[in-house]
Amino acid sequence: MDLILWRHADAEDGDERIDDMDRVLTPRGVKQAARVAGWLDRQLPEGTRILSSPARRCEQTALALGRKYKIRPELGPDMSSDQLLEVAQWPNAKTAVLIVGHQPTLGETIARLLPFEHLACPVRKGMVWWLRTRERDGHQQTVVAAVQSPEML
Repeated sequence: MDLILWRHADAEDGDERIDDMDRVLTPRGVKQAARVAGWLDRQLPEGTRILSSPARRCEQTALALGRKYKIRPELGPDMSSDQLLEVAQWPNAKTAVLIVGHQPTLGETIARLLPFEHLACPVRKGMVWWLRTRERDGHQQTVVAAVQSPEML
């Protein structure tokens, strides 16, 4: 199974006047999302399920891809890595799954699936981590298929 984790692009800072769920992408974030979406569009397998946090900044990031996606309330800013993996049906989903979400959950999920010493991995805004599960010598492994940042595209 392929699990693609995409952190929302650069968004406006939150303050007491703006609900966190209503924060939108900055002009820089719009460009980041478009760059990464162009790369993803060329790479994603047919039938990839695209799931997004209901936060506006995540929806805007997912919209840049120009494909159908589903909003999943359990992928909000306070989601756990357990919730993320359950929604993704890791490692048993029949198709690739792309999740547009938030830190620190994305980093915690990456650290959980890979042999990291730390409990979390930093994931910059707009960055994509593409993970794949495979079986080798009777053991399930998680491998990194790609890591891409908007600045490198």
